Amino acid sequence: MRHYAVFLVLPVMLSGCVSTPTARPSVTPTRSAPMRATGLERVLGANGRALVALFGPSDQDVREETSQRIQFRSPICVLDAYLYPEAKGRDPVVTYIDARQPDGRDIDRASCVAAMIRRKEAR
Repeated sequence: MRHYAVFLVLPVMLSGCVSTPTARPSVTPTRSAPMRATGLERVLGANGRALVALFGPSDQDVREETSQRIQFRSPICVLDAYLYPEAKGRDPVVTYIDARQPDGRDIDRASCVAAMIRRKEAR
């Protein structure tokens, strides 16, 4: 009989340990905006030579087996262009662009591309 009493009392004792849900503060996650082609037409699909012709000399050029990352910097933003070959034996072309402000905060990719074009004109 005593064992049954434990099973009856235990749930009542444990119910005091359950907390009620409280409202959580609203937090907006920081993540990159989705890739849109608007304003990026001159960059997406371009090869490395075309990027240098458009923006001027790169600030960083990292090559791996089949991929390449070219970085351009300005006082407004940092632009990373990721290039991959469309087919075996072909030059890599830009398939993705990432942009951020110099302090790391997000910036619109098309605005950064426009700033990079102006950067070249200012040189």
